[in-house]
Amino acid sequence: MIGPLFPRVKATGRPPIDRRTVVEATAWRFRTGAPWRDVPERFGNWNTIYKNFNRWSNAGVWARVLEKTQSLAQETGDLDWVASIDSAIVRVHQHGATLPRTTGGPVELQEVRAGTA
Repeated sequence: MIGPLFPRVKATGRPPIDRRTVVEATAWRFRTGAPWRDVPERFGNWNTIYKNFNRWSNAGVWARVLEKTQSLAQETGDLDWVASIDSAIVRVHQHGATLPRTTGGPVELQEVRAGTA
C-alpha cells in the first residue's frame, strides 16, 4: 500500500537497506521513545536507519504515508478523529518555563472583570 510512496532505488552505488526494515525500525523507535542509537541490531545500523528516515522526512515521504494511511482508514471506517488530552500529563519544556507570556491584554481570561460578575 505505501511502497510506491517511497523514492525509487538508485541503479548505481551501494545497495540500499530494505525499505520495510527502515519503516519497521522507525516505527519501533517512535513507539518506544528510545534514542536512535538504541534501535535493535536486528534492524541494521542505527545510523543508516536514521539517515533514511531523515532523508525521507525532508522529502515529505512520511507526510504522504500519513495521508495515505489516514485516507485508507477513513474509507474503511477505522479512523476515529476524536482525541483526548489529559492536562495532568501535558508539561512545558524546561526551556519554555521561564519565557515571558503574552496574555493578549491586561486581564487574564480566568480573572473576572469588574462589573461583569
